[in-house]
Amino acid sequence: MMKGLRRASAVALVIAAVIGFNTVAIGLSRARLTSPDPTILLRDRHGRFLGETGGTDATGQGYWPIEELPPRVVAATLAAEDRRFWTHGGVDSRAVTRAAWQNLSNAERVSGASTLAMQVARMQRPGSRTYLRKASEAVTALALTRRYGRERVLRHYLRLVPYGNQIHGIGYAARRYLDKPVADLSWAEVAFLAAIPQAPARANPLRPEGRLRASERGRRILDQLLAGGDMSAAEHELAARQIRELRVPARTTRPEDAMHAVLALEETFRRPEHREALGDHPVVTTTLDLDLQKEVAWKVFERLEQWRSRGAGNAAVVVLDRESREVLAWVGSSGYFDDRGAGAIDYARVPRSPGSTLKPFFYALALERGLITPATVLDDLERGAGGIGNADGRFLGPLLPRVALGNSRNVPAANLLATIGLDEGHDFLRRLGLHDGTAGARRYGLGLSLGGMPVTLEQLIGAYTALAGDGRVGELVWYRRQPRTQPRRVLSEDTARQVTLHLSDPMARLPSFPRMGHLEYPFPVAVKTGTSSGYHDAWTVAYSRRYLVGAWVGHPDFRPMAGLSGYRSASRLVRDVLLHLHRDQTDGLEDIGFPAPRGHVAVKLCALTGRRATAATDRVFVEHFRPGQEPTEPSTAWARRAVDARNGLLASGSTPREHVEVRTFIDLPPRYAAWQVRRGLPRPPRGFSDLGAVVLAPAMWAPAAWTPERSHPPRLAMVHDKTERTEPSIYLTSPESGLRVLRDPETPATRASLALRVTVDPPTEQVVWYVDGEPFRVVDYPYSVRWPLAPGEHTFQARLPFRDVVSSTVRVTVY
Repeated sequence: MMKGLRRASAVALVIAAVIGFNTVAIGLSRARLTSPDPTILLRDRHGRFLGETGGTDATGQGYWPIEELPPRVVAATLAAEDRRFWTHGGVDSRAVTRAAWQNLSNAERVSGASTLAMQVARMQRPGSRTYLRKASEAVTALALTRRYGRERVLRHYLRLVPYGNQIHGIGYAARRYLDKPVADLSWAEVAFLAAIPQAPARANPLRPEGRLRASERGRRILDQLLAGGDMSAAEHELAARQIRELRVPARTTRPEDAMHAVLALEETFRRPEHREALGDHPVVTTTLDLDLQKEVAWKVFERLEQWRSRGAGNAAVVVLDRESREVLAWVGSSGYFDDRGAGAIDYARVPRSPGSTLKPFFYALALERGLITPATVLDDLERGAGGIGNADGRFLGPLLPRVALGNSRNVPAANLLATIGLDEGHDFLRRLGLHDGTAGARRYGLGLSLGGMPVTLEQLIGAYTALAGDGRVGELVWYRRQPRTQPRRVLSEDTARQVTLHLSDPMARLPSFPRMGHLEYPFPVAVKTGTSSGYHDAWTVAYSRRYLVGAWVGHPDFRPMAGLSGYRSASRLVRDVLLHLHRDQTDGLEDIGFPAPRGHVAVKLCALTGRRATAATDRVFVEHFRPGQEPTEPSTAWARRAVDARNGLLASGSTPREHVEVRTFIDLPPRYAAWQVRRGLPRPPRGFSDLGAVVLAPAMWAPAAWTPERSHPPRLAMVHDKTERTEPSIYLTSPESGLRVLRDPETPATRASLALRVTVDPPTEQVVWYVDGEPFRVVDYPYSVRWPLAPGEHTFQARLPFRDVVSSTVRVTVY
């Protein structure tokens, strides 16, 4: 029997030794100070609560490090939790003895003996409260105190301790409950907060009963502080009165209007460079303006409700300070919790087709490379490079870059990109931050000029900082201490200002966009709209002297909208925002325009030729050039001529005055002949009226110089033609040689045809079209005709009647 007892005792000792060894080993292995990352408290630019980033439902929020230990906080915390903190080594033996006696006497656990160090061990490794775990925590507490010292353990306790409502740490609790830094807390506020950790749920300061319990326990803490000599009687009297009157503001919640902005900031702070920039300053003042954020969010919601019946599902708007690139408002959808249009998605960060909003960058690049000047004439005559046409199916003829961009014409933009080079244009967009170079230029082709490459609103508005910033592109600024890199120069100041002048000219948008519409403001605004194919996306980006605003409208499922273009939708949204931002300038008295390029001279140009405007020029634009680079030749496109009203020919010296009229004609190069006829623009007469005139040969007769100011036509002056006559040149402009045409079997044969076009310089009365070597048709000026498609390989040629002048032959195959 004795042997059995000895054996059982030995086994028990071994088990106890093993348990004790494991307890010590586990306790020592956990003797490290650890904490979740501190929560970042976000405020708007005026100090108002925006939200928190970091933390989870499991860990809660807070965990702000305490750089300095405020004496009041230390005194109140130790009075409430661990009065002998400075004298024990992590475990208070007197408290352990007292707790053990009380628990044994009552046959249940009625008292604990946890020191601050033991609580740190438990908060770092939460678990069930057993005696073995208590022992392990004691070992950890001893090791922590020995390894880190009492002050650091205390500082860590104040970082971890819970204050209810998922709030951890005295620093975060002071900010969230009392909106103060911990160093500014009064005795009453310190005692109030120190009373919460012992029972955070019961002393919840956001509930009346919890706030009362915290105040009552706080008064007992104040009594202990007075008894311990930590505060004077006068301080105690004041604190006791203040703690009774202490009011905790209702807990502010994250504004629903700013949800996407807060999430964007949270993503920003995941990047190492931004996390390092915060250092130990978890209170972040952002650049957002909560008032403006709410106003823009309301405008998005209001406008979207008007457009839902036409297929719009959601919208996004971003507002920047133009000079600093600070994000003032970021509305990612009509409502984060709005399920109708998948509102939880931030559409400012969803890649979509940008339509024509990329065009200004290609014009800027062409100007920068010297491929065009403000006086260059760009043709909008027929389908351009790559078979690209205009969205409205019309062609506007000869256009200055200002007008081609203002009217957002596809043909000149595609031809311009072809001139620049597809790879060069694609790489320029990369330098603007619109893509990372993963997808090559060939993937998009010349459709790149029309928005074939998806971008986000965030990327697009970032790229527009180059135009709005006089040629420098920079990253968006989200918060005050954000590390800022120097903006990169991607364009010269001259080029950026030229494009800005083009985009801000309402006259340059005619005839595609009407005056006094959504694109016109009572103050200077450069604006560009964009619409993706099939009305899937509508965009507008605009900037004034103070702000840069971008908007997108579309459907989450990429469904087409019913005619909602950038002009009809997104531009209205941007206009709403800009008028609100410039509500002090709506009287139109400050419309002084954007600055011109420095050192440039202003020159009036003819819109049709890019040459200097004359008194006869009907449409004039002012462009800016460096001295010595401006056009010098006068435009001859607009010509005023005296004609015989009876037959429309030039008036001669014998034309009766009552039949003489002064008319304006347009004289353009031969390649514009068909366009000029379609537009009904009168050509100058080619001969003189012979009504009442005597024909003298072989001299050529012409009137001397005549202006409308003269009272009557001059006498005829006989001018002998001393120049050598040359044969006209003739060349086909359509179709292209080698063209292959696939017939649509559903198209009636009477409508399946191919356009035949030719340019004759100087013009003649007629040309003869030959198809497969046989005469097809005699056609008058401007010589255009359509040929009915027929299967097989065919040749086409144009000839002048009765003259040995022929064009080259082109071959076309029809399938």
